[in-house]
Amino acid sequence: MHYAQIREIDVANGEGIRVSLYTQGCHIHCPGCFNEETWDFNKGKPFTQHEVDTLVSLINKPHIKGFTLLGGEPMSPENKDVIDDLLKQIRERCPGKDIWVYSSYTWEVLLERRPEALSYMDILVDGPFIEDLKYASLKFRGSSNQRIIDVQESLKNHTVIRHPIYDPDLGEDYYGKN
Repeated sequence: MHYAQIREIDVANGEGIRVSLYTQGCHIHCPGCFNEETWDFNKGKPFTQHEVDTLVSLINKPHIKGFTLLGGEPMSPENKDVIDDLLKQIRERCPGKDIWVYSSYTWEVLLERRPEALSYMDILVDGPFIEDLKYASLKFRGSSNQRIIDVQESLKNHTVIRHPIYDPDLGEDYYGKN
C-alpha cells in the first residue's frame, strides 16, 4: 500500500484534534472529489511498519482524540491486509482513542467484504461523494447521502445506527433543500 500523507493535526475529519492518514489509490473517482491526487495507486510513499509506529506515537499524545483514515479509498481491496492490520494495531496500541474511517463503499458492502476492518472502527462515514448533494452546513461529510455511522452499535444491533450527535435526522432544511 502507498499513502499520500499523514496529518499530525486534523480538526476537519472527525471530532476533536486527530491524526489522519490519507491512503493512496481509488477506483471510484467521484466527480468533484476534493482529493483527486490520491486516486493513483502507484503514487505516494510506501506504507511500512515504520509509518504504523509513527502513527501510534502521534495518536497517543494526550491532546489527540483519535485517528482518522481516509484517502483515496482506504477500503480498496488492494489495501485489505495492510488496513486491517493497521486498524488492529491502533485499536490495541492506542487505548482510549477513537477510530473514524471515511469510505465511498457503503456500510452494507463493507459488512459483507470487510467485517474485520469494521470491528476496529468507532465511526464510519460511508457512501460516495455526490457533488449535487454537497452543502456547506454538513458536518464531517462531503454530501448529504453520506452517513455517519456508529459502527459498534450497528454491529451489535445488526442494522445501521446513524450517530445521533454527528448525523442527526434534522430534515430537509438541514441539508439546504428548503
